[in-house]
Amino acid sequence: MLFACVAASLLAGIAGGLFRLGIVASEGAWLGRAALAHAALMMCGFLGTVIGVERAVAARRRLAFAAPLLSGAGGLLLLQGAHAAASLALVAAAVAFVAVNVLLLRRQRAPHTVLLLASACAWCAGNLLFATGAATGAVLPWWFAFLVMTVAAERLEMTRLMRRRPAAQPALAFVLALLTLGAALSAVWLQGGGVLFGAALAALAAWLFTFDIARRTVRADGLPRYMAACLLAGYAWLAAGGVAWVATALGAPARDLALHALGLGFLASMILGHAPVILPAIARIKLQFGPVFYAPLAVLHLSLLLRLGAGLVDFDARRTGGLLNALALALFALTVVGAAFAWRRRHALP
Repeated sequence: MLFACVAASLLAGIAGGLFRLGIVASEGAWLGRAALAHAALMMCGFLGTVIGVERAVAARRRLAFAAPLLSGAGGLLLLQGAHAAASLALVAAAVAFVAVNVLLLRRQRAPHTVLLLASACAWCAGNLLFATGAATGAVLPWWFAFLVMTVAAERLEMTRLMRRRPAAQPALAFVLALLTLGAALSAVWLQGGGVLFGAALAALAAWLFTFDIARRTVRADGLPRYMAACLLAGYAWLAAGGVAWVATALGAPARDLALHALGLGFLASMILGHAPVILPAIARIKLQFGPVFYAPLAVLHLSLLLRLGAGLVDFDARRTGGLLNALALALFALTVVGAAFAWRRRHALP
């Protein structure tokens, strides 16, 4: 059931995005609803559910799966046009997710678990605002804060044994505090909050470039190099998204660049990079890694350059880039399926 919810939100979110670009025609009311709920489907119905499953597996408690079940149901309800019920489900999902992260923090007190709890609280704030009908400009910063802080926490966990300068961790805490303040201010002062939020995103990108282990592992071979390539490319888009967020707050026509540099450039890169490690852990799907994984990564970033570069002044380029964005995600899904079958063939009993 969870897989069906995740797949439905992802596919509908992609279809809704393509509909917004005029690439697909409306075949029914659901597509119009998917277009209107594009951000909620992708960030809550899809990513919120996937992250919820990952945390539930870590918690090793059946009740912990209440969070992803509720967020997955919220995505389905959005597609049915039941906005009030969907909002209630998403709020309940976020509250349950906060409880799961409190449990994990009590089990292991560490900087990354503190940050994961903070990210859960950001999701809760965004979902509460969404449920009350707040403006998109007030909701999106909280949803992005949830996802960005989750990635930062994952990177802290994966690189916790690295030696860092004494000021590194306080600097990260300061940047994330500014990010949170920017999200909060955006609800009452869109310009000031947007400038602060975007500046914090760019500062976080600089922190990750400086202190993440990806700078070293990109010189390795095999899967570590691929993951590092995904991460470093994603950090570049995070910086671009931060700058574009500031520009948008100041009145420049850079909203598409801000949203999709973060949503596709940064977050999709994190998914491509972490999937070969996370899928075996949470879904028990083992993958045979190979150079073919670089193909969807290349298509994703080249298509983003087309969409967010030339697409700023040419709508046809933006539309073509958007279509290629979707094809990159489809190619990655096919790559994962092929890698799973390749692992099974290679390790099949004689």
